[in-house]
Amino acid sequence: MDSVLDLLHQTMSSPWVYLALFAVAVVDGFFPVVPSETAVITAGVFAATGQPDLPLVVVVAALGALVGDHVSYAIGRHGGGRLLARLPAPARGAASDESGRHGRGSRRRAAVERARRGIAARGGLILVVARYIPGGRTAVTLTMGATRFPRRRFLAFDALAALSWGVYSALVGYLGGLAFERDPVRGLLLGLGLALTLTAVVESVRWARGRRVRSRVSRPAGAR
Repeated sequence: MDSVLDLLHQTMSSPWVYLALFAVAVVDGFFPVVPSETAVITAGVFAATGQPDLPLVVVVAALGALVGDHVSYAIGRHGGGRLLARLPAPARGAASDESGRHGRGSRRRAAVERARRGIAARGGLILVVARYIPGGRTAVTLTMGATRFPRRRFLAFDALAALSWGVYSALVGYLGGLAFERDPVRGLLLGLGLALTLTAVVESVRWARGRRVRSRVSRPAGAR
């Protein structure tokens, strides 16, 4: 463990750590298997000891997140749009063919249209909230690109989302580092625990709201 801590201290005190944080945040925006939160929180923990610099960690993480989200948006805009255009439009009373492809395509197209309407109505809020959900943010940015959400509005809301996420992730780690200044491992565990707790709360609220919406949609028209 001492060897691991020494390696982490050396890594976090290197100027290359900022480039690494930027790269991790970029890749996580469109390939959500890279733990960008973990990297930023870890940097925040060690920032409590003086290295790396906390404000620079926030700026680098936010810029990386912004670039990564725009890569995901571009992928959805240039690849997803053509896929959506091929889906058959839903028609009332339309029966599926023998293979069932038409029916499945129509249902997918209807789901996409619902997503398009939801994003058009409150896309900014969805984007900001999704930034705190690993994997969920990629799905949202891809969908926003595929549904042609206005690029300028996407930039404005995504800048807010990326900056707030960078501040949150770095400060969570920093507070953990301050609480356990002599034990960075416990500080890291505290920071990760706080991040996981917030993610769980956001997901629970989203699931509960989605369940209420689905129950209202499935309720018969005459029911109260």
